[in-house]
Amino acid sequence: MTLPPIGAAGWLRAGLRGVAIGVILLAGVLATLILRVIEVPLYGQRRPFSPYLTQWVARSWFVVLGMRHAAQGQRMDLPGAVVSNHVSWLDIFTLNARKRIYFVSKAEVAGWPVIGFLASLVGTVFIARDPKQAKAQTELFERRLTAGHKLLFFPEGTSTDGLRVLRFKPTLFQSLFSPELRDRLHVQPVTVVYRAPAGTDPRFYGWWGEMDFGPHLLRVLAAPRQGSVTVIYHDPVKVADFADRKVLAAHLEQIVRAGMPPERQLV
Repeated sequence: MTLPPIGAAGWLRAGLRGVAIGVILLAGVLATLILRVIEVPLYGQRRPFSPYLTQWVARSWFVVLGMRHAAQGQRMDLPGAVVSNHVSWLDIFTLNARKRIYFVSKAEVAGWPVIGFLASLVGTVFIARDPKQAKAQTELFERRLTAGHKLLFFPEGTSTDGLRVLRFKPTLFQSLFSPELRDRLHVQPVTVVYRAPAGTDPRFYGWWGEMDFGPHLLRVLAAPRQGSVTVIYHDPVKVADFADRKVLAAHLEQIVRAGMPPERQLV
């Protein structure tokens, strides 16, 4: 995606917004570290307070940007998981702003500088893509779900340009079908719809392929006008109502795609 150069005013906006977000992020990290000192010995896996800080940081991002964030539908209160289409690194803020969730991420992310630390701090579940660890992964999911955590993962397996929903891969759904979990879990499908600033490429917020993080972040921070994002919460489904992971994945994919604008309901 070819983007126009950033002018002097854009660099100034990016700098001011970057500083504001940096201060908010630092405050959130320090406050979370303090709260975790209290939560861990008293509540173990449960996190009754710190997720509210994560929500505050996520919501503050959109306030600083001046970007509209809206939600439709009811957020699930039942035990289980959440699945969504994946458009950008912005999804972390978009989905945390409205619902207290815990992302499921590949194990390699835990070792990334800064990002790995932040992900661990907010309770991200790290999993290895190794069939030999399937049992351990199921046990980890069970511990987190039993603690009342809503685990969120992206079944597409990669981010997109935001103009389509890719096929859902059924791999991660397998853990939900374990005998210990299947009969008591639900899954809520969520559709995330970004709308670009007026007059810009409709893929403005999409981050995919070989795009570098730094230039994309700078472009978003420097934009003179922002677009919007809408999070659509669909009715949850019960895992036990589906024969296997492939049937469940296909059903959820259909629901998430149907939540997109008509012109984006392509595979």
